[in-house]
Amino acid sequence: MDKVSSECPYPGCFFCVMKEGNPNKRRASVLKFFRELPSQDDDGQVLPISGLWNTAMAHPNDPEFVELGIFECMAALIWKGLKNRRWLSHDQNIYIPYYAAHVIGSYTMNMEEFAESAVHAGVVPPLVELLRGRLTWVEQRVAVRALGHLATYASTFPAVASHGEILELSIQLAMSSLEIVYSHFYQYVDRRLSYHCDLLTRGMGGVEMESRKAEEWASQLQCWSLQLINCFAFKPEFLPTICKPEFLVKLPGMWGGLVNENSPAGVGLLRTICHQKLGRGPVAACHDIIEALCNIARSSDDWQYMAIDCLLWLLQDPNTCHKVIDKVVPALIDLAEITTLGDHKKLGDSIVNVLQECIQSQGSGKSSISSHTREQIEDLLNSKQKFKWEKNMPKEDLHIKQAAALVVKLEGNSLFSSGNISGAASKYSEALTLCPMRSKKERVVLYSNRAQCYLLLQQPLAAISDATRALCLHRPANRHAKSLWRRAQAYDMLGLAKESLLDAILFINECSQSNDPDLSLRQNKVPDYAERLVKKQMRAAWLFREAAIKHGGVHTQGDGDNIYGPENDDSEWETASESDIGNDGRDDMGNDDDWNNDDERKDYDKPSLKGIFTV
Repeated sequence: MDKVSSECPYPGCFFCVMKEGNPNKRRASVLKFFRELPSQDDDGQVLPISGLWNTAMAHPNDPEFVELGIFECMAALIWKGLKNRRWLSHDQNIYIPYYAAHVIGSYTMNMEEFAESAVHAGVVPPLVELLRGRLTWVEQRVAVRALGHLATYASTFPAVASHGEILELSIQLAMSSLEIVYSHFYQYVDRRLSYHCDLLTRGMGGVEMESRKAEEWASQLQCWSLQLINCFAFKPEFLPTICKPEFLVKLPGMWGGLVNENSPAGVGLLRTICHQKLGRGPVAACHDIIEALCNIARSSDDWQYMAIDCLLWLLQDPNTCHKVIDKVVPALIDLAEITTLGDHKKLGDSIVNVLQECIQSQGSGKSSISSHTREQIEDLLNSKQKFKWEKNMPKEDLHIKQAAALVVKLEGNSLFSSGNISGAASKYSEALTLCPMRSKKERVVLYSNRAQCYLLLQQPLAAISDATRALCLHRPANRHAKSLWRRAQAYDMLGLAKESLLDAILFINECSQSNDPDLSLRQNKVPDYAERLVKKQMRAAWLFREAAIKHGGVHTQGDGDNIYGPENDDSEWETASESDIGNDGRDDMGNDDDWNNDDERKDYDKPSLKGIFTV
């Protein structure tokens, strides 16, 4: 049996206790340690607390410390830090409330029985005090994380909900978190609290790493606040508090950014709200939210399906359908031919079924729709019927239709090359009418080509529609590089930086994997026009941009404002010109190459893909 080291100068040292080889003695010593630690004022207490934090992060499902009273100990330490500022400012005790709240959050994130033990240990009241901002935003971050875990479970949610201020505090924190972190930490490098810097970088980084981690933590603070609110949103009695217009309208703009892409953030909360009958009314009443949901539904956002769910539920509700149908139907029609989106199967069929129900219920007062919207839905249903007819059509007739569509497409290519963009768009429309529905690869090309025409004709909404249709038809969905690039440009024309950025990044990723000589990246270099657009949109979609403008950190004149540093690139990005002349017009029906692009065939002496995300 190992013996406790006689060389340690600290009686009852936690690390020495953990070396005890006898399990019963070790458990008794740990139990004593947890009971006595909050009443001690010895130096060096932060070391065992940080060790417990590491253990909790590495083994969150291990019941040993939970059974021995770690929650009671952590709650007492938080209270001590809140009530005894002299102790808090002594030695390194300033770190202890942060680590204590983090330990609580780690042990409660997976196991409901651990969460029940935490509630019985009285962790909620001290966490609420941290959530109030009694210390700093760093402690708010771990407090809202822990409370979010406790609110996830049915057995412990009432203990969280019983503190009525938690929901209001979380809503305020979700709306103000980015500004808080920017103004209290990011903006003034020389005023940063040293313990914040140490926690952010674990003592390993300089100003640049601190700033990068601060952006990540600010995003987590907002996203974890939204996660906590989301737990309340499942309960109808809390929806009136959540569904206030000034909060709802901000939700589509709350996203994890590139630093926290695993969180559904604002759109995730909107999905929960729209799933509730009482929540759909306030959402439908806000035009800006509906427009934002349509944009997210037609984007490369990982949470695209959540926006689609919201739109479908709003249409299926007779009380909200008439408020949103004219705005929602065009977006859903663009998505009607998508089959699989992640784990979601037959999504297009679900869209068509809901739109068909809208037509069938038109006669009932509130569900009435405009003649234009009705025509759009009927055209979609007719195209679905056309697809069924084609299954019974002789192959010879299908080949004739394919050949006719090809001839018209080549006429469109010729008009495009000669500069007659409007005429080319008309020809592509004619070719789409002729083209068999089952010829999906060719229809991808036609929609994508017409999207390029609409871009040049300064019609970004039409370009987004066609590019989205091409991306839905493509297999796999949302992976047709040229359509991604065209939609990125169209969203840029509308000033929608996030949607443009996500499409541009995915375009670059697709180029890096493409066998198309027009698209594949030379020596892992990024096309300069794509790099410039990504840099521009990263500036525009920067997490702290709104806070920086408010606090004087960004000048708002022009797109060239550099909020990341002195180096700036104000040059315009160009639309890659394309024509079909290079292959003498010999396109096969199944060929996914729409136009050759001589401009893209040169080598690009630009930063690597990794480099463009660190502007």
